[in-house]
Amino acid sequence: MSGGGSFTSDQTTLHRTAATTGINLRDGRTRVTSIQAAGAASSEVSLYDQTAAVPVAGNLKAKYLFGTDGLEVYVPGSGILFKDGVTIVVVASAGAT
Repeated sequence: MSGGGSFTSDQTTLHRTAATTGINLRDGRTRVTSIQAAGAASSEVSLYDQTAAVPVAGNLKAKYLFGTDGLEVYVPGSGILFKDGVTIVVVASAGAT
C-alpha cells in the first residue's frame, strides 16, 4: 500500500472434503468470494455464519444445490460476509473450496 500503510484481509482459501454433519472452517470474520465443489448426483453445499460444527438453521447464509457438473460460483461485489465464522456442510460432493 502506498504511503507506508498496511491492511489486513478477511479472505483466505479453505478446502473441506465431504462433511454431512458440518465442520467449522474458520472462526471469526470471514468473507466468501467464490465457491467450487466437485460434482456428484444430488450434491449440496451449505454455509452457516457460526463457529459450532452442528448447523443451526437460523444461521444459514448460502445453500447451493447442484449435480454431476459441479459447482463454480463467483460471488460479486464484496462477497458473503460471515461475522462469527464459517461452518460448512458438504453432501454427496467429494469436497468444496
